[in-house]
Amino acid sequence: MSLSSTMRKRAILITGASGEVGHALIQRLAAEGTSRLVTVDIRPLPDEIRPLVTHFEGDLLNTRLLARLVTEYEIEVIYHLAALLSTRAEIAPEAAHQVNVEGTLGLLMLAADQTQWMNRPVQFIFPSSIAVYGLPDKETKLHFQRVREFEWNQPRTMYGCNKLYCEMLGGYFTRYYRQLAAGSVPTIDFRCVRFPGLISADTLPSGGTSDYAPEMLHAAARGEPYACFVREDVRIPFLAMPDAVRAILMLSQAPRETLTRSIYNVTSFSLSARQIRDRVLHAFPGAEISFEPDIKREAIVDSWPADVDDSAARIDWGWSPEYGVDRAFDEYLVPAIRRHYRRDEAQV
Repeated sequence: MSLSSTMRKRAILITGASGEVGHALIQRLAAEGTSRLVTVDIRPLPDEIRPLVTHFEGDLLNTRLLARLVTEYEIEVIYHLAALLSTRAEIAPEAAHQVNVEGTLGLLMLAADQTQWMNRPVQFIFPSSIAVYGLPDKETKLHFQRVREFEWNQPRTMYGCNKLYCEMLGGYFTRYYRQLAAGSVPTIDFRCVRFPGLISADTLPSGGTSDYAPEMLHAAARGEPYACFVREDVRIPFLAMPDAVRAILMLSQAPRETLTRSIYNVTSFSLSARQIRDRVLHAFPGAEISFEPDIKREAIVDSWPADVDDSAARIDWGWSPEYGVDRAFDEYLVPAIRRHYRRDEAQV
């Protein structure tokens, strides 16, 4: 028996656990019940998931917190969800760099050290974003309808720059870190899934530039008017939250030898803002939805592709969304959001 196994408990680490993806991921992993879940977030966890994990409330830039984690736990898998999202990152770019890049770098170092200690690769799952793309103008966006992973990696936002650089850091730590000095040694197993806009029924939008879609739905369910911050014709791809969590887990569980790359697009459906409004009005006929474009936020969305090519994920690890546009709205989003606000009204 190794020294590490006698002193520390094996665990899966989830950062950004109180966010939209973390909330759903914890529930799925806890239901499987195969591993101890340890979470880190600057905020407390919601009541419904707090009993499922061991939670550390704190900042990933806190080196003492990271040191405590590695002294108490043998971390085998890291789901690094913590990030300062796109709209907020534009307001505070220096803070975004610290959280998104320096926080990720610290965790990659931790994963590399754990890999050396255990003599087997720590798996590092990194959700990236459509924000890594940067199409120069609307004409180019019309021409390149489905963008592949290696195309147009020219982000125009701090968040996109952060995510793209962290993707590159993951590749460096997987292929090159310590290799020249130490010869052939175990390296981390970095896997990245690039998400389009995410739509969740269970958690409120939290500052993403694609959040106009879920914001329409939640405002309609509350009976509040909503002014959409992009034009009616603006179009990007989307994914329902259950499929986002499923994609993360599928990529994590895929045999290493089946993967031809470390970065994969995933998507489900692509809609214009007008099409989203029409579906919201179908579900909530009394909804008041107008369009009052914010020039800066709209320009960001215009730089993202209208759709992405996820054929590599489909071939390498069998990816296919379970929630197409009809099922996403009719079976998941609308019923779940209605139930959510009925519960709130009943508690008042």
